[in-house]
Amino acid sequence: MQVSFTLRKDKITKNGLMPVRMLITSNGERIRKSVHNVKTLGKYWKNERIKPNLKSEEYNYHVEYNKQLDDLENRVKLIFRYALLNDIIADKNYILRQLDNKNFGTNSIAPKFIESFDEFIETNRSSKAEGTIKKYVSTINFIKDFQEYSNYDLSFNNINFDFYEKFRDYAFNERNTLNNYFGRLIAGIKTFMNWAFERNYHENLEFKKFKTVHNTIEVIYLTMDELMKLYKHDFKSKRLEHVRDFYCFGCFTGLRFSDIKQLKPSNIYSDHIRLNIQKTKSIDHKIPLNNFAQAILEKYSDTIYEPLPAISGQKFNKYIKECCEIVEINTQINTTRYIGQRRVDKVQSKHKLITSHTARKTFVTNSLILGMKEMVVRNITGHKDENSFKRYVEIAEDFKKQEMDNTWNKF
Repeated sequence: MQVSFTLRKDKITKNGLMPVRMLITSNGERIRKSVHNVKTLGKYWKNERIKPNLKSEEYNYHVEYNKQLDDLENRVKLIFRYALLNDIIADKNYILRQLDNKNFGTNSIAPKFIESFDEFIETNRSSKAEGTIKKYVSTINFIKDFQEYSNYDLSFNNINFDFYEKFRDYAFNERNTLNNYFGRLIAGIKTFMNWAFERNYHENLEFKKFKTVHNTIEVIYLTMDELMKLYKHDFKSKRLEHVRDFYCFGCFTGLRFSDIKQLKPSNIYSDHIRLNIQKTKSIDHKIPLNNFAQAILEKYSDTIYEPLPAISGQKFNKYIKECCEIVEINTQINTTRYIGQRRVDKVQSKHKLITSHTARKTFVTNSLILGMKEMVVRNITGHKDENSFKRYVEIAEDFKKQEMDNTWNKF
């Protein structure tokens, strides 16, 4: 489909004005339609638009007329896109009828940004991990908050650098959003825009130039001494005991919270676990069980909690902090984060930083420190990102050097 504008030199008026006619080419068919009340002199016509006239001349309404031509061209493209998305044959009668339809485009006829994002989320529910869907939901909620705050006209064509800069300033200045979270928001927007582009919802590719932001952050994990202290503690509360066991099982196996939560007795064998990993889509992944992991499973065998007590992620992160505080995991940790260019340093007790994610980090780091080969650790955990895994290796090497210094260099 192509749209162009020409002057009708066969309809010139006494004043030398010529009407503008729109030409539409669709499926090999040419459609002609006069543009209502738009006329100009031939000397002002250039590149299918009306150029400004001299200040000494009577104003030729080039601003108003060109806007009318732009709106008309966009309207034709909107009609064609809607026909394409709905398997409608965009023949001459259909296009002319919709051009005269004043209600076209006012009742969700064309794909809209917010509604399409909701469609994107629902489409992915059956194929993406629960955590990924939550990230998409967080992204669209953040965008809605931005729209309400800024009154920005959200549409596919307006996802440009103006949007990026205003969205970035809102995130950093109004919401104090950390760089890494902002990077995830932008990544989510780019994923959605790619999805929409593949469905011909838009033709705007400016989003591909959006820059994601990522700062390396500290790896929070429990040392072996801290882990054993937590594992062996006699909690008076069953609630905390269950959370502790769930967390320690992650520390002893390297499994993600989401994968532990989906464990069933049928996944458990005498010395290993077999399951399908949600995030990486690994099928029949095998994880060996050490003595500590086996002991936790045996504790709940033949009980109503088998294989492990279940708990929601939000409550889990709250309760595991409580567990770690009780066993006095209070090493002072200095964390550095960035909000745009603003650096934020914070010193906190380690128990405040413990979450479900730190269990997996605890397994990887301690396994490397204890001498397990990198390839074996990666095979167990399924890590595919070389850079993210390299951080654990560096921590393990630093720990070994520190131990060497403490052992030999004190003499």
